[in-house]
Amino acid sequence: MAGYASFVNTSVGRKLAAQLGLPRPVRLRRYAPDAPLVDGPVLVGGHGGTPLADRVRALLGEESVTAVEAVAEGQRLAAIVADLTAVESPEDLDSLRALVGPGLRSLTPSGRVVVLGRPPREAATAAQAAARRALEGITRSVGKELRAGATANLVLVAEGADAGVDSTLRFLLSGRSAYVDAQVVEVTGGDAPAPADWSRPLEGKVAVVTGAARGIGAAIADVLARDGATLVCVDVPAAGEALARTANRVGGTALQLDVTAADAGHRILEHAKGRHGGLDVVVHNAGITRDRLLANTDEQRWSAVLEVNLLSVLRMNEVLLGPDGLRDGGHMVLVSSMSGIAGNRGQSNYAASKAGLIGLVQALRDDDDLRRRRITVNAVAPGFIETEMTSRIPFATREVGRLMNSLSQGGLPVDVAETIAWLSQDASAGVNGCVVRVCGQSLLGA
Repeated sequence: MAGYASFVNTSVGRKLAAQLGLPRPVRLRRYAPDAPLVDGPVLVGGHGGTPLADRVRALLGEESVTAVEAVAEGQRLAAIVADLTAVESPEDLDSLRALVGPGLRSLTPSGRVVVLGRPPREAATAAQAAARRALEGITRSVGKELRAGATANLVLVAEGADAGVDSTLRFLLSGRSAYVDAQVVEVTGGDAPAPADWSRPLEGKVAVVTGAARGIGAAIADVLARDGATLVCVDVPAAGEALARTANRVGGTALQLDVTAADAGHRILEHAKGRHGGLDVVVHNAGITRDRLLANTDEQRWSAVLEVNLLSVLRMNEVLLGPDGLRDGGHMVLVSSMSGIAGNRGQSNYAASKAGLIGLVQALRDDDDLRRRRITVNAVAPGFIETEMTSRIPFATREVGRLMNSLSQGGLPVDVAETIAWLSQDASAGVNGCVVRVCGQSLLGA
């Protein structure tokens, strides 16, 4: 932790925070390969037939986690999973209140609340659509009520896609999702094979990460390698020394390359095929900022940001998503930003590029050729992440940025990397066209 968060966790800081009613961030539970999925029993219930609740109980059983139907006096819960897939009208939502409300009092620090529903667009009646859409409002509100690092998220599972939900449940229940809060994840496909080993879900995969020399890009390479992938680490020649350190650390190869080069996509593909035999995962992470108020933004600052952050991705994708690019069943993840969702003062060029990436994800989600080849394209949108870049923000602005979310702290590069690793798994093939905010439920944006 840094700055304010460190101070309020000292003996003096704790007293002062209590007296002034200030938020007191806690150390979040993050993933470790030898850690259990959750640190205690999980309350599982819902409304009606609860078809997904049985799947949740089976998953928990595989991980030797106890599932309970009610909270015993004095019992502490690691998580609550509420299956509301069978709601027919707003009156049915009381089942969620009756289950989750009392359970929240027993939730441990860094606990998890996961609500399961069906997409409103599939509803048979107006009342059912209203009830399904209401789940989002409830979940986002619960996220703002939780304390001590706990999170709440909603998973909408399309009819017939129940078999594709396991990786998403594992992600949201585990420490991998430490900084993912109040998000809506839609699972639309059930063809999502489980890995032989859930601790190595990317075993045998070849992954490319651009902007991998340092910061979030280096963390992405670390996590993908930890999960079994072979890495191609890409960055500009000026970052060659740092890039080599990243590649050596993860046991991958380094490719010094400016992503704005006309042949960047071809060079990445040739390297991946020539050195590693093919390509399964692409993470478009490279990006720059050139911040100025729009009135003071010249053409060079505008075009440089759009060129690196967006136009280069479009050009590279012509090759990487072509018939000789990503192998069938591959995955692409784009790193967007909260600026692309909510905007940011002095970042009209950056926000344009990051919002453009979201538009690209939405367009590729409906691409018939990619669907036929079972290639998924998703995005993550980081909020305030503790990096070298954010450390240069003026102190007061930096502290406000850290606190402007439900977890009252900045995230870490590993939080972005964990989310990308989840979206890169074959077991997550049912998640496509999704934009997941890694922002601790930022108070800005939707």
